Amino acid sequence: MVRAVRSLFPQWSVPAFFAMALSFVPGAAWAADPAPTPTPQVHKIADMFQPLSKPAELILEPSHLVLLISLAIFLVVVGVLVYVLFKFRPHGPADLLVEPPQIYGSYNIEMAWTVIPCLIVFVLILVTTRSIVEIQDAKIEEDALTIRLVGHQWWWEIHYPELGIVTANEIHVPVSERNGKRRQTHIILESADVIHSFWVPQLAGKTDLVPNRVNHTWIEPFKTGIFLGNCAEYCGTQHANMLLRVIVQEPEDFEKWVANQKQPPAEPRAELAVQGRKDFYALACINCHMVNGTMAEGVFGPDLTKFAVRQTLGAGVAPNTPEHLRKWLHDPDHYKEGSYMPDMKLSPAQLDSLVAYLETLK
Repeated sequence: MVRAVRSLFPQWSVPAFFAMALSFVPGAAWAADPAPTPTPQVHKIADMFQPLSKPAELILEPSHLVLLISLAIFLVVVGVLVYVLFKFRPHGPADLLVEPPQIYGSYNIEMAWTVIPCLIVFVLILVTTRSIVEIQDAKIEEDALTIRLVGHQWWWEIHYPELGIVTANEIHVPVSERNGKRRQTHIILESADVIHSFWVPQLAGKTDLVPNRVNHTWIEPFKTGIFLGNCAEYCGTQHANMLLRVIVQEPEDFEKWVANQKQPPAEPRAELAVQGRKDFYALACINCHMVNGTMAEGVFGPDLTKFAVRQTLGAGVAPNTPEHLRKWLHDPDHYKEGSYMPDMKLSPAQLDSLVAYLETLK
């Protein structure tokens, strides 16, 4: 339940105050740059108190009870403290020389501070367990979209096994209808190195990606747009920059995206882009990256087959523009210190050609 209550809620409301007071919350999900195109709505505030997916709604319901109980405890404790401070304050110098009555072993007080907390914990366990069961044992429709999400230091590898699509850092899913056609997305979670945690607050709660273990979660978004998420489990130096975007689309737009992803990139025609492909092959790029339909078959880094249609670079650290791409290739540590993307000591001419080639991968 503690994981469900954590949120990136920047407004100073009572629910947000208690949610942040109860847990440490990574704020990296707010820091992602806006999408290059203003067409999709970007839900910039990763706010679990405004759920837009069925699992997120199931998490919000018990959180209200938790916050109310926390508020009641806070008011009682502060009320008793204020009462004691005023009731038993010294009324003159003589009071400072008199020891107040000492009372030990009050049976009523001890019973109160033992039984009441036990009852509160018992109620919270029942409510939390019901919500966990509703989410984990929810029936996944047979026609649900399946995604395999693999966490790396520090990026997300995304597979659509039934569609034959591999991409990175941006999940595309169709929107579901509250009173119509349900479109669930079943997400299989794995890790390639250390423990990561998938978290898109408005769509679902946190679920860990653990090495040598397969976990599952699901989402059912009711609104289109771009939802920001991030890794919620400290996974190394660039944990805060392991950002994630879930792009929820109308079914027809999602089908267009799928059709485009299945098509190999067009052959580069411009002279500079042709030279960039040669440089891409000649350098170490093909050892780590894959581009379908070419000799680049690396699997250690993100798949670049449709690189140019992605909105961000380096798992959300910068917009995917030629200017930022050139800086990234020139010095990856400028954006993501400690990343496994090496500084290839590229010349200005090589930087220009590689940027031109990568911009054709769409």
